[in-house]
Amino acid sequence: EVQLVESGGGLVQPGGSLRLSCAASGFTFSPSAMSWVRQAPGKGLEWMGAITASGSTYYNPSHKSHTSISRDTSKNEFTLQLTSVTSEDTAVYYCARGRGIWGSKWSDYDYWGQGTQVTVSS
Repeated sequence: EVQLVESGGGLVQPGGSLRLSCAASGFTFSPSAMSWVRQAPGKGLEWMGAITASGSTYYNPSHKSHTSISRDTSKNEFTLQLTSVTSEDTAVYYCARGRGIWGSKWSDYDYWGQGTQVTVSS
């Protein structure tokens, strides 16, 4: 059974950083691209970035300056780090296995986790 489990969400101060982790089971990263996507209240799905099986990373240009994605293949885990967060980063964050490198619709992904809430507030 394929499972993706996110962790690390919670309340973050404006200007701070957050680190989210995604534990994958039931499949290996190869040859899929693993993405982080988010959905803010009342908004659509937003792709944040992805990491491929070869370790190449791709980022949404709108967030590239404060986003970093990495992976630990030995643990089948990958992480998202955001720095200098603002209230605009408040959202539910999901890790997802994409059909391609990126996507803005749920149908662009074949597996995703349950999501973890991140709230940026003082």
